[in-house]
Amino acid sequence: MIKANVRLILALLLTTGLFGAGCKSLNKAQKGVLIGAGAGGAVGAGVGKAAGNTILGAIIGATVGGVTGGVIGRTMDKEASEIAQIPGAEVKRVGEGINITFESGVLFSVNQASLNQNAQTKIKELASILNKYPDTYILIEGHTDNTGTDSHNMTLSQQRAQAVSDFLKAQNITATRLKTAAYGEAQPKVPNDSEANRSQNRRVEFAIYANEKMVEKAKSEVGTQ
Repeated sequence: MIKANVRLILALLLTTGLFGAGCKSLNKAQKGVLIGAGAGGAVGAGVGKAAGNTILGAIIGATVGGVTGGVIGRTMDKEASEIAQIPGAEVKRVGEGINITFESGVLFSVNQASLNQNAQTKIKELASILNKYPDTYILIEGHTDNTGTDSHNMTLSQQRAQAVSDFLKAQNITATRLKTAAYGEAQPKVPNDSEANRSQNRRVEFAIYANEKMVEKAKSEVGTQ
């Protein structure tokens, strides 16, 4: 049943434009697609794996749906619009969450895992916004291009994701909100067939989605309407 739902949701995501949702909320019909297909943690993870995009899977897996999801989505709209003001941040609103991408060249020197000075400024800006919206989880993923060995790329992506996580903690982001993951060269955004494309694949991505407290607040707000 779950495998069937994964195929269905993946097809619907492609046809309803969820992969390129940009900074706009989903409309009611698109949210209904996810709710009707039974999107949840297991299905979200399956969609992410099938699509080669675990960030997408994390956001879908956290989907609440219905009117409660709409309340969460409005908060995410506000947060996304603020994050989009950070130079070098590519921000997309996906369902009830936010996907942020920084090309690694924005954050790190070549083949390095220490945040450069420019990166520290950008992550501080991001942290100040994340602290304004404390009721969220933050998944940080490291990715590389296909140059170098698999093991080197995996280690580098792990180190970069952890460096961002550690810096966010230093900016008073609660550790329990943060999770890191690393995929080396396994999840390219585009084919690694040119330097321009490889630069896109060298990246750090974030998924921001509601925690239990935000969900309960949203439910309470719905109940008072």
